[in-house]
Amino acid sequence: MATNGMYEIISKKRDGLELAREEIFFVISGYVRGDIPDYQVAAWLMAVYLRGLSERELADLTEIMLASGDRISLDAVPGKKIDKHSTGGVGDKISFVVAPLVAACGVKVPMLSGRGLGHTGGTLDKLESIPGMGVALTPDRFRSVLAETGMVICGQTDSIVPADKKLYALRDATATVSSIPLIASSIMSKKLALGTDGIVLDVKTGSGAFMREEQDALALCRAMVAIGEKTGRPTLGLITNMDQPLGRAVGNSLEIVESIEALKGKGPADIMQVTYALGYAMLRAAGRKVEYKDATAEFDAAIAGGRALDVFRRFIAAQGGDARVCDDYSLLPVAVERAEYEAPAAGFIQAIDSLEVGMAAIDTGAGRRRKEDAIAYGSGFTFRANVGDRVHRGQVIVTVHSDRPDRTADVLARLGAAIRIGPRPVAKPRMVLHIVDKDGARLWTHS
Repeated sequence: MATNGMYEIISKKRDGLELAREEIFFVISGYVRGDIPDYQVAAWLMAVYLRGLSERELADLTEIMLASGDRISLDAVPGKKIDKHSTGGVGDKISFVVAPLVAACGVKVPMLSGRGLGHTGGTLDKLESIPGMGVALTPDRFRSVLAETGMVICGQTDSIVPADKKLYALRDATATVSSIPLIASSIMSKKLALGTDGIVLDVKTGSGAFMREEQDALALCRAMVAIGEKTGRPTLGLITNMDQPLGRAVGNSLEIVESIEALKGKGPADIMQVTYALGYAMLRAAGRKVEYKDATAEFDAAIAGGRALDVFRRFIAAQGGDARVCDDYSLLPVAVERAEYEAPAAGFIQAIDSLEVGMAAIDTGAGRRRKEDAIAYGSGFTFRANVGDRVHRGQVIVTVHSDRPDRTADVLARLGAAIRIGPRPVAKPRMVLHIVDKDGARLWTHS
């Protein structure tokens, strides 16, 4: 019965026809139960990859995936709760800055996050570089940490959207990962499983992003915003720049240090631009009718008064971590070796390929190629210069922190390929490109 039904559904989508909700339910529920074999679902995924999904099909797929597992209710936690999601990048530690900052301004921030795989770092891996930090929480503990501190970040359990976990493994093996409707339903089904009052999306574009082209990032963001709005959740998205690593630090404990420095008022300009833009969007999603300049003034005050850092301290302690790291960075892991990449010529940094930097970070031990690979929490890079900066020959551009000294020569060579120096000055890149809401996409006009 399943085989015959799947044959007809695959044929229908292959020919570009719209599937009924019942047909999508048949595919997803049958696959989760184990009634439909991998090879037929793989064929269906490829048909979706090639033919796409209508807005109605996409909404149905997301809702059916969401219904495959448990949800975490946050009704017992007072106040507005806004989730923030990033599509991932190199040096992306924004969650550790924006969550405590927004929480310090009265909006609670619950997040279910993941681990790094490939060239992008993982939020959970970065947190686990803090001694004692726990990222596996029961729903009750998730709610209590959120209520106590204003923020919580932990891993997704197997019972939340199990359809997505099973489908993603098959997509990964069948070259169907980079499908906008499949990405949108995967992300939003997990976001909607968390009972928040709104969702803010950070969709990255550029050399280190999964959506390298700006138009693809916009299409993905529009699709996810439409899903969120259809379910009654205020949803906003920002398209942000991932053409160079975010900030100066790449690597787990190194990024924790940079995040804490940002909460102390010493964050790099690009980190703070993206943080403030996302923070503003989160206040808006929470129903705050606030102008951008007023939001940034509120954020400045939360940092200057130490309230944002205090939220982060209490969050670390509530999840079992050693909150003393906020004042004593020596408690964090340190790599066994340091090396330096020096500018081979004088000039201006024209570009930094984030993908190459991310792959080089894996060779220091900071990332993983397979899920079972171990992480060297102290490894990674500290950038001393970035795109637009003038450098002289022999100037240190990157300090390499590595637990794999045998790979250092390869790492330095890869950095050389990633960093392009030329004679002409170039402008610092714009970090926030567009804002997307229920009314559509618009250029980001705030500095």
